[in-house]
Amino acid sequence: MGIIGAGPAGMAAAESLRLRGYQVTIYDRHDRPGGLLIYGIPNFKLEKHVVERRSKRLQDGGVKFVMNCNVGETISFDDLRAKHDAVLIATGCYEARPLNAPNGADKHVVKALDFLFTANRVGLGDSVAAYDDGSLNAAGRRVVVIGGGDTAMDCVRTATRQGAKSVHLSLSPRPRNMPGSQREVANAEEEGVLFDWLAAPKAVKGGAKASGVKAVRMRLGAPDASGRQAPQEEPDSEYNVPGDLIIAALGFDPEDLRVAGKRRC
Repeated sequence: MGIIGAGPAGMAAAESLRLRGYQVTIYDRHDRPGGLLIYGIPNFKLEKHVVERRSKRLQDGGVKFVMNCNVGETISFDDLRAKHDAVLIATGCYEARPLNAPNGADKHVVKALDFLFTANRVGLGDSVAAYDDGSLNAAGRRVVVIGGGDTAMDCVRTATRQGAKSVHLSLSPRPRNMPGSQREVANAEEEGVLFDWLAAPKAVKGGAKASGVKAVRMRLGAPDASGRQAPQEEPDSEYNVPGDLIIAALGFDPEDLRVAGKRRC
């Protein structure tokens, strides 16, 4: 059995298959097993030795890991399929949803996972050029995180630990409407993160050097069938949120595995 992806789904499937006596090989594009457990979730929420212990248990149980293997480049999917009786694709959701606002693709707008991957690699002892040159390092910078889920919380709390000058979680609904957990909100507030409730992005103020985000105030509309209230824009309520590191944390979708005829893992 071949499994593409050494994240939580791939490792859980490998354990279940080994318990049933199957030979299992996991292929992953990264250099360590664990996926988002090792690179996406900050160490202050999930200590990495816990994940490493799990992957070692699988290895000791006979699961083979092939790391630094990008299916479609390092090995073709057809070759992988020929090597195994069956292949499970467990590549997770890594495709960041875009910031649909003017200058949303500005070079100063970074993806949440790029920021978190860099922070976790540094924490694991890796040398990361984007951290050393400051492009993915919040130290001494005014950070604005756009989003309201747990990934956004991970970004703001990581930025505070890196020594950011200020950390602003902007453009979120009110706490009871946020997709992220309330405990995460409370923890971030205790750590000095500034929350800007009921706001939405209008544009990133980019250029040679980012200067922040132009935002607009919102109000909550009538609740839908699930009880959540959709925000609606308040007229004539634009204002600026200063920042020189803008992090987009708007959620994720599965990657398109058909891009250029390649299988990406």
